[in-house]
Amino acid sequence: MEAGAPSNARGGFGGRGRRGGRGRRRMFRRGDREKEVWVPCTRLGRLVKDGLITLEEIYIYSIPIKEVQIIDTLLPKLSDELLKIKPVQKQTRAGQRTRFKAIVVMGDNNGHIGLGVKCAKEVASAIRGATVMAKLSIIPVRKGYWGNKIGNTHTVPCKVTGKCASVVVRLIPAPRGTGIVAAPVPKKILQMAGIEDVYTSARGQTATLENFAKATYQAIQKTFEYMSPDLWDVAPSSKHPFVTHGQHLSKAVETK
Repeated sequence: MEAGAPSNARGGFGGRGRRGGRGRRRMFRRGDREKEVWVPCTRLGRLVKDGLITLEEIYIYSIPIKEVQIIDTLLPKLSDELLKIKPVQKQTRAGQRTRFKAIVVMGDNNGHIGLGVKCAKEVASAIRGATVMAKLSIIPVRKGYWGNKIGNTHTVPCKVTGKCASVVVRLIPAPRGTGIVAAPVPKKILQMAGIEDVYTSARGQTATLENFAKATYQAIQKTFEYMSPDLWDVAPSSKHPFVTHGQHLSKAVETK
């Protein structure tokens, strides 16, 4: 470069290559990206954020959970695991459109389990979406005894069956110390659900991992659908939370 040429001319060591030019790098600090503040959109979300309702009350009154932050607040110790990520294709006029399907299971190893399936154009988006779906599908797991009621609950309370497509999964109570006698897919789900001892029986095309996982999840879900005598006296002891905290909810709407 000539001696009389300006330092910000294109080429050489000046111009866009230097920090002062158009090519400067943007430096981000950890403090610049702060966590977004949760602003609840539903009545249940407002009650959870204010600490006026518990997860047991949500399940007793069958209140639908539509915000992920509700689960993050009430169950902070959830762990998740990616069961499978696979490409799926759809035939269009322009050719084949490839997307990715992710299957994620989530639980706290203490009586809560969720399963999420999501399709997206990118792998990261599919995993993120499946994690959200798993949190929104968190259900309680009912445990019982095999034989005498000694110690803590450790197995399923009765024989339950779940079905998805051709796959049928049956959970059978097992004595203490047996462990989880199951294939790798249902074994992982049952472990994250907090079940210690159980026998399993599976029929159908179990090589289809998605249907195998969904059938196991459905079988676990049925543990609370069976009305055994010990649940006859269980009934809500108060009014619906939306009625009990009606004034608080109305004030929250007025402040907006």
